[in-house]
Amino acid sequence: MTKYIALLRAVNVGGTGKLSMADLKAMCREAGFDHVETYIASGNVVFEAKNSPAKVKSALEAKLLAYAGKPVGVLLRSASEMKAVLEGNPFPKHPPNFTVAIFLDEPPPPDALDHAVGGADEEMRLGAREIYVRYGAGMGRSKLKIPAASQGTARNMNTVAKLVSMAQD
Repeated sequence: MTKYIALLRAVNVGGTGKLSMADLKAMCREAGFDHVETYIASGNVVFEAKNSPAKVKSALEAKLLAYAGKPVGVLLRSASEMKAVLEGNPFPKHPPNFTVAIFLDEPPPPDALDHAVGGADEEMRLGAREIYVRYGAGMGRSKLKIPAASQGTARNMNTVAKLVSMAQD
């Protein structure tokens, strides 16, 4: 069994509507996942599964599609991959709530940051399948747009650290 962390995209905001974490847990169990735990109501779920990452992602996306009536993006990482994201944070001396990893399905293109617009005091770095952003004045005030991140989902370093901790327990 592999420990996975699934990060849902656009849950409880905008077009996909509300999804209770109890319903998410139930969907994961129905998909055959074990030891399912959710973390805060923004679509973070930790579980064990025996299938490949592609099959796990596909199974969860199918459950979410049936529930929501439209696709809900799922970004999946193994426990070790999520730990590597946390350890790879290029801004460890900055507040973790002002630093995010934007999770992607594929590695970002090498020129991804060259196409970012609207930046002010943010710093950005590429990761393996992430884009790290450190927000100076905070995410809420930022006008930064990164086209390569449009299909991703962001989690701050506090959340990443908690998910790593949950996956290790």
